Amino acid sequence: TADVGRPKLDAAAARLKALNPHVEVRLAREKLTSANALAVLAGYDVVVDGSDNFPTRYLLNDACVLAGKPNVYGAIFRFEGQASVFWARKGPCYRCLYPEPPPPGAVPSCAEAGVLGALPGIIGTTQALEVLKLILGAGEPLIGRLLMLDALAMEWRAVRLKKDPRCPVCGPRPTITRLVDYEAFCSPAAPGEITVSELKAKRDRRDDFILLDVREPHERELARIEGSLFIPLGSLESRLGELDKSKEIAVHCKLGGRSAKAVELLRAKGFKAVNVAGGIRAWSERVDPSVPTY
Repeated sequence: TADVGRPKLDAAAARLKALNPHVEVRLAREKLTSANALAVLAGYDVVVDGSDNFPTRYLLNDACVLAGKPNVYGAIFRFEGQASVFWARKGPCYRCLYPEPPPPGAVPSCAEAGVLGALPGIIGTTQALEVLKLILGAGEPLIGRLLMLDALAMEWRAVRLKKDPRCPVCGPRPTITRLVDYEAFCSPAAPGEITVSELKAKRDRRDDFILLDVREPHERELARIEGSLFIPLGSLESRLGELDKSKEIAVHCKLGGRSAKAVELLRAKGFKAVNVAGGIRAWSERVDPSVPTY
């Protein structure tokens, strides 16, 4: 149920069957949401987090806590990786470590920052090992421990984690007792930002504004919001003459990080500009699913 398309799911299932024809592979082709997560996870004993975004990560954590299931966690960024087993019945959950997500755009995606090619395999294999230990009841799973890898130094470090008594989902007095809107939780509009829902409302009202796309050309080939003006961030300062200072400019990129830099530049030059929180990814997920995600 990771955020991948049908071809990738089919390819993954085929590889599993090729490795072991006796394995039964059941594909959940629907996107994991607050509405279906508990039902999707109900038939499984162990959940593996292979997601690459914070809304899915918090959704999986909360669903696993509510369902009483272990969550085998893994994350990668550039040259670093992390792995753990979050199981609220026996130790801390993901929210005990990270109570709140970082501000939108503060952490670049792998597409924006890059990741060392071998790193996903190392962390993914670590997660697979933890799954086998849980199923077999062998060894000491990474419950209450966060395993961190510095791939450049090739050094592993384990940090002990404790259950947070103030945790809103697994603490003794939880305030989260059902699955919430994780897109809104992870991508709130900050001052100087608008949500994709507010952007849609502006378009529906036919407000007179400019929608500016500051992504790279290859990204625009993959997905675009119709009617947007395209100027890559690196070319923006030299092409300010193409913009009308009398109009408000709503700026978007993929997730919100680059567009925030563009808004800062535009405001310094006297333009009225706002950042679209969550970027085109949020637009695709919350407004127009026909726009591909990448």
